[in-house]
Amino acid sequence: SKYSWLSKDNDEMIDMYRNSFATTIGTLLHSYASDSIRYRERLRKTDAKSVRFDLMRRGIPEFAIDTSAWFSTLMDYVNDGVGYLMDPEILLYYSDLCFGTADSIQLDRDILRIHDLKTGVTPAKMDQLMIYAALFCLEYNMKPDRFHTELRIYQSGEITVYEPDPADIRVVMDSIIEKDRVLQKMKEV
Repeated sequence: SKYSWLSKDNDEMIDMYRNSFATTIGTLLHSYASDSIRYRERLRKTDAKSVRFDLMRRGIPEFAIDTSAWFSTLMDYVNDGVGYLMDPEILLYYSDLCFGTADSIQLDRDILRIHDLKTGVTPAKMDQLMIYAALFCLEYNMKPDRFHTELRIYQSGEITVYEPDPADIRVVMDSIIEKDRVLQKMKEV
């Protein structure tokens, strides 16, 4: 039970209730994006209505769906993923204690691309994508200076691009190796 609604006025209550669907909407949009990238289906502006309908079919009330807040971000993310022939929802595994799932990733010749779709309003940081780049290198036993890395966050109608120095990826790799070693030792006790 939530008692915080007692101190809210009607407009705040409506916003709180509408926002309670944000996590579910984000999960459904990620699934939609993953399928679109996997099947190489680009999005057009006219697809906003069908995405909205798909969310409603999955139980999201119409009043909670504001396509103007996220559709252009979704469209940019999907179309870039399709254009770069990326693979969606890829598990990057170093150990049972250290792994993650990249929203979309592709190593094409000498460029590693990792893209992340953010549907929330809290500003995202590149740290998560740096970890994915490090996990990729560790899992496939690759040195980060053997290719160029481009990380992208798609959020709130903007695309943030970061091209990390290979030495910075190496620092994250070393940190993963060390922290995993410490935790593995702890598990043995």
